[in-house]
Amino acid sequence: MPGYSYKVADTSGKIIKGTLKAEDETGAVRILQKQGYIPIRIQLMEDGPGTDESRLTRWLSSLLDRVSSKDVMVFTQDLAVLLEAGLPLDRALSILIDVAEKDRVKGIIDDVLKLVQGGAYLSDAMAKHPEAFSDFYINMVKAGEIGGVLPDVLNRLGLSLESSQELRDFIVSAMIYPLFLVLVGGASLVVLLTFVIPKFSVIFSDMGTALPFSTKVLLTLSTGLKNWWWLIPTGIAAVAFLYDRYTRTPNGRLRLDRLKLRLPMMGELITKVETVRFARTLGVLLKSGVSILMALDLVRATIANKVLADAMKRVHARVKEGDRLSKSLEEAGILPALGLQMIIVGEESGRLEEMLSQVAGSYEKSVKETVKRLTALLEPVMILFMGLVVGFVVISMLMGIFSMNDIPF
Repeated sequence: MPGYSYKVADTSGKIIKGTLKAEDETGAVRILQKQGYIPIRIQLMEDGPGTDESRLTRWLSSLLDRVSSKDVMVFTQDLAVLLEAGLPLDRALSILIDVAEKDRVKGIIDDVLKLVQGGAYLSDAMAKHPEAFSDFYINMVKAGEIGGVLPDVLNRLGLSLESSQELRDFIVSAMIYPLFLVLVGGASLVVLLTFVIPKFSVIFSDMGTALPFSTKVLLTLSTGLKNWWWLIPTGIAAVAFLYDRYTRTPNGRLRLDRLKLRLPMMGELITKVETVRFARTLGVLLKSGVSILMALDLVRATIANKVLADAMKRVHARVKEGDRLSKSLEEAGILPALGLQMIIVGEESGRLEEMLSQVAGSYEKSVKETVKRLTALLEPVMILFMGLVVGFVVISMLMGIFSMNDIPF
């Protein structure tokens, strides 16, 4: 049977860590509950805590001691588990301080706990830390407090954050290999131009016009890179700085986001990702009792593309005037046709929240398929490009060597 590591709390709130063997995660939970513990976190043990990979992960985590979306997701899920088990909010937060792995996260939870113990609402305490909790998150918690269903809201919020994290991790993982190809190919080219080719330039230095044109171009590139290499990082830094300044202006951000939507395949991918974000966020908010107008405002804040975010403003205005959500979305033209039809069906059947969840799930699968197609296309294109570049270098050098036979002695 597989082994699981666990963190649990006993009836007094004391944190206990350990390992056990069970058929699956559900079986591990049952075992711990029979022993009178409240399960907080259960993880499958892969290679054990002493592997090089786990040590590397902990080292990287210590370097990046900041609050990530994954940290917020884990905190939310753990808090929901403790509150559903019947623990008071302050006791649950105290336990989570001990469970948190990052000092930064511990500090934030500790501050939230102090504010709650001082009489503040949990949502107001979280609002003091916008670097960890977004407006969407805070309003979800506030809705749970008002409706008296905070554990249920945190559960939905945890599932939503987990789905978003899985999609984000999938996209990042899919792009690692193409990025690796670019870095390795670029490094190989730099080595050829700065170390290998200069060795041949000494041989070719007395040949003058006898060199083929491609060889002259290659030697010129090699000399330029060796003498003016600092222009490359300087140029990259300058472009990054100008790009950042341009995207900070309203018109610049709008034009770039409009251009992104027009790119082949990439524009389709962006639209689908934003559709997933829109449908999942709106569905969770509506299930938690947030009004449609407030929900649309919060959804707009989560949309990264400014063109689509501005369109959401128009949707909000039309709904405020009394139009149906589906009609407003159709006029704005910001959702794919299938997603729009599913929302229409949801409105007509009175199951809008359920249909929004299905829209998110459907387009999340579509996003993964699109990413797979993109990476499947990028990999051979990059390999072909790097092969052409390296081939040009090799052929140019060979042509230069063969041309030495044409020099009269």
